Amino acid sequence: MRIARRSVSGPSRGDLTPMIDMTFQLIAFFMVLLSFADAEQDQRINLPKSELAKPPDKPFEEPRTLQLTKTGRVLFSGREVPIGPPLRQVLRTEREVLQRVAGKEPSAVTMIVRADANAQMGQVQEVIEICQELGFEKFHLRAQQEQTE
Repeated sequence: MRIARRSVSGPSRGDLTPMIDMTFQLIAFFMVLLSFADAEQDQRINLPKSELAKPPDKPFEEPRTLQLTKTGRVLFSGREVPIGPPLRQVLRTEREVLQRVAGKEPSAVTMIVRADANAQMGQVQEVIEICQELGFEKFHLRAQQEQTE
């Protein structure tokens, strides 16, 4: 009985093309993701500076961003609305969408308030009160970290 010899063709080489393609796709995905995160920050809002300001420890689970301009208008979901009944209506709609579509309560949402440095503090309080009336309970106020030398 004859035993066939295995032929040794040398070390096998894998095709790296799929791995390189996947790497570029991941890079493109994260670039798009970062662009959406920047979309929540309107350049018209100049945050106040504070030595105590620091980034959050972990990302918020259900963030919603309210941006208060120095003229007393609120930017929310691509819309600019005045404080008062129009803002209340927009937030009421947001609450209904959360409850019906996402199946979440407003208390699960963190409202991120980005108020302009020249906005009146009373307007910030009024925005927070409107949110609380509609069941939003968690708030995070944003400020720009002041550089200490």
